[in-house]
Amino acid sequence: VSCEEDTATSVESNMEDRYIKPGNQERGWNDPPQFSYGLQMAHGPQRNLLNKRAAAPAGTGAPPITPPSSSPMAPPPPSDLTPPPPPLGPGPLRSQRDKDSSHSEAEPDVEGLMLVLNQALDACRPTVKDQVCSDVAKRLRLLEASWRSGTLSLPVRRRMDTLSLELQSGRWDSADDIHRSLMVDHVTEVSQWMVGVKRLIAETRNLNPERLEPLQKPLGPAHDTPAPHQDST
Repeated sequence: VSCEEDTATSVESNMEDRYIKPGNQERGWNDPPQFSYGLQMAHGPQRNLLNKRAAAPAGTGAPPITPPSSSPMAPPPPSDLTPPPPPLGPGPLRSQRDKDSSHSEAEPDVEGLMLVLNQALDACRPTVKDQVCSDVAKRLRLLEASWRSGTLSLPVRRRMDTLSLELQSGRWDSADDIHRSLMVDHVTEVSQWMVGVKRLIAETRNLNPERLEPLQKPLGPAHDTPAPHQDST
């Protein structure tokens, strides 16, 4: 038992020596112990690392939070309700297109058409049989009557006007192509008189250039009149 008491006394003495400041070793039994402040500071103050926050990297900052300018449920500002201005259309170009379309849809002149065809027939009369010329003239009269009565559609009238220009210019192949296209596309309108136009194209092709001069240079409806003679006084 004495050994155990000595051991306990030794442990207590060592613990007391660690926390009691050295100095006055003769203290009373009821004097309060003097704790060593230096021993406590040697361990350093305890820090609660959980209360620390990680610092932001240098040179970077938190993105600024921009407050909303208006509530999502608020109505849009008056500028958003204004409709956009209408697009500006090409006014001059449109008027030019209208002018071109009106020109292309212009009614062909039946007088000019019949003038060219009759002149071609007159150029053929000296070399072509009278029976052939009479039949061609009869077909041309049917063409004119159908035109004036409104029986012919606008596409037929336009193609016939182009055919007469090709015939007048001596482009026989082009005139013959137009005649065939009319027979294919508008046979019910042109079947009664187109055979005469076909024969006229074929006979005019065989004429001498001298006989084609009146056809290629037709006289206009108005002729130049000479200036009145002025007597010298």
